[in-house]
Amino acid sequence: MSRLSLLCLATLALVACDRNTAPQTSPPTTQPPTQAAKSGNGTRPAGIIDDMPMVLVPAGEFIMGSNRTDTEGLQQRYGFPAPLFLDEHPQHTVYLDAFKIDAYEVSNIQFKRFILATDRLLPWEWGHNGYGLTMEEARTMDMDRLRMIAADHFRLDMDTRSMSREELMAAMVEEQKKRDPFPVTGISWQYAHDYCQWLGKRLPTEAEWEKAARGPNGLEFPWGNDWDTAITNTGDDSEWEDGIAPVGAYPHNKSPYGAYDMGGNVWEWTDSWYQPYPGSDYQSENYGKKLKVIRGGGGGVGHYALSYFFRGATRQYADPRMAGEDVGFRCASDP
Repeated sequence: MSRLSLLCLATLALVACDRNTAPQTSPPTTQPPTQAAKSGNGTRPAGIIDDMPMVLVPAGEFIMGSNRTDTEGLQQRYGFPAPLFLDEHPQHTVYLDAFKIDAYEVSNIQFKRFILATDRLLPWEWGHNGYGLTMEEARTMDMDRLRMIAADHFRLDMDTRSMSREELMAAMVEEQKKRDPFPVTGISWQYAHDYCQWLGKRLPTEAEWEKAARGPNGLEFPWGNDWDTAITNTGDDSEWEDGIAPVGAYPHNKSPYGAYDMGGNVWEWTDSWYQPYPGSDYQSENYGKKLKVIRGGGGGVGHYALSYFFRGATRQYADPRMAGEDVGFRCASDP
């Protein structure tokens, strides 16, 4: 279990990997168009990206970690079992070769194509909200069962009892399109790793993720050093169901290299184990090759929207075998 679950902050609703529905083997029947996503920063195209753009992070040094301490007494105030900031110590300079990183978090529609193309088990949630149903399957399904799925899984706000198969399928496709631009969540580290590999990419290391988010000079947040809840999705915006927004919905939440949503919306898997930094004197029983680092802060369930969790230097971790409701990912590659 991750420290997030222990703290009850940005709670990871952990679901065992074997709690998935049966895989679907048919390809998607529609190619969704680009959709617009609303946010407090206006309306812009976001979410559906057939060919994920990547941004270049040039070779060079950057500031990693921090020397900050909990001067506000947050640990005592909120009853955190572990001290804040100390696993970021010491602040140090790291050199990285050039690499590329996805400009956005991987979306549902992008991950869905991977699942169907590789004949894998669906994410558990997709079997319960209708997103994993293909229209090929719906076309041959018993009408009673199809109506049940429309009412209980898709939760269509219409009288499904009187609708024809074609009407039900059309309504289902529209509901699936609404979910297409949101970041994929509820997947294990291995699924994220395999998706990136499928595209000839890889998960970013913790150091790569931090440089892409903070720039060479170690910004506090991807957009700068000042905390501003209007710039990112902390989960407090009631506009977004389950506290998660479509990818790219906050155009000012942009890192110095042009990567979006690296502070807020969903946590992101990295390729790195949770280990101490060189020169650190902080000890943790969670260090070692057992938990993977997640970064970025999530807008999902049960958190206090503390700015601490959305900083570029903040480290969290999760069991790679588990799947969190507000944990997604983006890919990286060599240039």
